[in-house]
Amino acid sequence: MKPLARLVFRTLASTAVVFLVLATSRGFALAQPKDYPGSKDHPMIKRYPGSTIEGYRVKEFDEYVLPLGKLVRRENTVVLEKTEQLEGKVTHIEYKTPKERSMLEIFRNYEMALKKAGFQALFTCSNKAGTCGEGGGGGGPAAEAGLGYYGTGWESRYIAAKLVRPEGDVYVALNVMEEVTHLNVVEAKPMQTGLVTVDAAAMAGDISRTGHVAIYGILFDFNKADVKPESEPAIKEIAKLLKQDPKLKLHVVGHTDNVGDLKSNMDLSRRRASAVVKALASKHGIAVARLSAEGVGPLSPVASNRTDEGRAKNRRVELVEQ
Repeated sequence: MKPLARLVFRTLASTAVVFLVLATSRGFALAQPKDYPGSKDHPMIKRYPGSTIEGYRVKEFDEYVLPLGKLVRRENTVVLEKTEQLEGKVTHIEYKTPKERSMLEIFRNYEMALKKAGFQALFTCSNKAGTCGEGGGGGGPAAEAGLGYYGTGWESRYIAAKLVRPEGDVYVALNVMEEVTHLNVVEAKPMQTGLVTVDAAAMAGDISRTGHVAIYGILFDFNKADVKPESEPAIKEIAKLLKQDPKLKLHVVGHTDNVGDLKSNMDLSRRRASAVVKALASKHGIAVARLSAEGVGPLSPVASNRTDEGRAKNRRVELVEQ
């Protein structure tokens, strides 16, 4: 190599080394693993340090089968021994985890974080210990929960946990495998109502047939009696019903679930019914004499209060013909 060429080569090489050192120290210019576009950690459960998001899906309201038992072989298929059907906001995150960290270390960190946040373990298993059950890959609920590969030949650890909250329970299904962690979070809640409004004609039909009609489009905050603005379409249809039949008089009856003590729920249901009567009178000109506000709290359920779905059905306002 000629002297000039050697000088140019050495200069370029030195410049490249300096650039590489500066880029590394300042944290830019070097390619770094990036999260899946539009993804983020769930606000209640942060990622294991050094992990990146490779898969992400959020549904505001969906169903989810929570695995609560080992995989067992029945005839020619593998199924989950026990599950629980959930409905609510479902978040699925797939993390790529640091290869230098063991599954046990990652799993234990998540396990301790869940316990610290108040979650109660419902089921846990280790494929290495043989407590996750039969193998065979699998599909259906197991695959949906990221458990499709916790069968024979694939080491993994799994935990299902639950956090009880007045505003709705939260469930977690976590499956830690080699360099991959699947996190599923289900925030149990009733479906958003008011998207399809029961109109005045439908209300009139139910009252004519059964003497009453349940209204789910009138919404309140937890433990509050103020009618939320998004309730207006339902309130408007009730007013329309009353204006179409000037002789119709109604008991407006508030219903609650059984969260809290009976005395408080009875009072809350009456106050919610009174708030509906007030809205009909003040905003739509309905004579108060045609309406009677009553509250029965949790005493007339239409579903079991043992589930979030049942409690959501019990929280309602009913119109009862006088």
